Amino acid sequence: MQKILVIPSIDIKDRKTVRVVQGIPELGCQEYGDDPVEMAMIWRSENAKVIHVVDFDSSHEHSHKNFDILGEICESVIIPVEFGGGISDINDAEEALNLGAFRLVIGSLAYTNQDEFIKIFEKFGPQKISAAIDVIDNELVVKGRKEKTGILAVDYAKRLSEIGVNRLIVTDVKRNGMLEGPNINLCKDVAEITNCRVTLSGGISGYQDLIAVQNASQFGIDSVIVGRSLYENKFSCQKIWRVAESGIFD
Repeated sequence: MQKILVIPSIDIKDRKTVRVVQGIPELGCQEYGDDPVEMAMIWRSENAKVIHVVDFDSSHEHSHKNFDILGEICESVIIPVEFGGGISDINDAEEALNLGAFRLVIGSLAYTNQDEFIKIFEKFGPQKISAAIDVIDNELVVKGRKEKTGILAVDYAKRLSEIGVNRLIVTDVKRNGMLEGPNINLCKDVAEITNCRVTLSGGISGYQDLIAVQNASQFGIDSVIVGRSLYENKFSCQKIWRVAESGIFD
C-alpha cells in the first residue's frame, strides 16, 4: 500500500498565520503567529515534504499584499510549495509561479471562467496546475465558498478531468478546521470517477484519521492537507519535535 503524503497548511491573512473556520473568514479566524515564513521553516524541520499555502486576502479581496511572503517561503525551504487563493487570470498564475510556487491550486476560476483556466492550464501544464473542489453537502461551492452552484462534486470533478487536470484537492467545507474527521467517501468517489490523484483536505483531528486516509489510499487518495490539528499539537510525536527544534529559530 502506498504511503500517503501529509502536507501541512499555512493559511495567511493580513500577513499572519491563521486558522479560518471552514475557510470562510466571516465565520471566525484564529491567529497562529506573526510569521508564516518561520512557520514554513518549522514544518520543514519536522520533515514536511510539501507545504500548502493559502492566501485568504488574495482569495477574498484579490489583494497581492502577501505575495512577497509566498516568495520568502519558497526561498526559505527546500521543498515544494503549492499555492492557492485568488488566482483569477494568467498574470496571477505567472506571478505566483515566478515567486517560486511549485504548483498552483485553482478553485473558483475553473468554474466561473473556464476559458481562462484552460488558457493557464495549457500554458503551464498538469504538473503545475491543479484544481480545488470545495464541497458543501456534495455540492460544489465557489467564490470564497459562499456561492452554491447546484453541481455535484463528482460531476464537476469529471469535467475537470476531461480538460486534462490530474490533481484535485477536495475539501469538505463543513469539516474544514473543525477536527470532526475527514470525508473519505467523497474523496474516494472523486478519485474513482476521474482516475485523478486526489488530495483530501478538511477534518483531520489526529493520528487515527491519518490511518483511515492511509487505508483508503488504494482508491486514489495519495495525500492529505492538515492544518488545525498540527497547530494545536494533536499528534503525540510533536512534543518530541518541539524539544528537538527549540532554539533553532530564535
